[in-house]
Amino acid sequence: MFHNAFHDLLKPQWLGVLMQLKMTGGMAVTDLAKELGGSYMTVKQHCEDLTKHGYLMRIRVPRTEIGRPEIFYRLAEKADAMFPVIPTTFSLQMLEYARTLFGETAPEKLLYQYFQEQEISWKNRISQGTTLLYQAGLFVKLRSKEGLFMRCMHDESTGKITLREFHHPLKPVFEKFPRAVVMELRAMEEALGVKISRVMGEPVGGEPPYVDFILS
Repeated sequence: MFHNAFHDLLKPQWLGVLMQLKMTGGMAVTDLAKELGGSYMTVKQHCEDLTKHGYLMRIRVPRTEIGRPEIFYRLAEKADAMFPVIPTTFSLQMLEYARTLFGETAPEKLLYQYFQEQEISWKNRISQGTTLLYQAGLFVKLRSKEGLFMRCMHDESTGKITLREFHHPLKPVFEKFPRAVVMELRAMEEALGVKISRVMGEPVGGEPPYVDFILS
């Protein structure tokens, strides 16, 4: 999920804090401590350390009940550099060079080949899953290693499985070549063996932007 170097340089507890805040947009210390399985004071200290280094912002939010304002943390702009993205200028220039050298459709042909290979790799690596939910969980772990932030959500009452994506390293490519979004979606469908609906999320308040992949 993070650049590999950060796993060596930062405390594992700090990485846990950063990951939770990336996927939620921000959390109160009380809720963050529950998610991480740590004490309030320990997690608060981690947040304070990250704030001193410029990776978090501290906000005080009034409580709905009587008491002191709740301490709320969210990612600062400096934290953006910790999450993987492709070298935007280089990659996009290479695709444009391909267009110049080999014709107008060359960039999309290269992207199509890339996602075809991704499909085969994903399918081989999640084939051990005996149920769709199990395969979806394996897929999320696999994509996390590729630099995405993704969470698998399962509604037990309806059986609905949703893969919620918060970060994608290929976002600059998708913006330049929108058809690549469909290529990736088709590769996911083939790998998981189901029809998938891709829905842009509608964040509320301080929630981070996200994309939902709903498995049918």
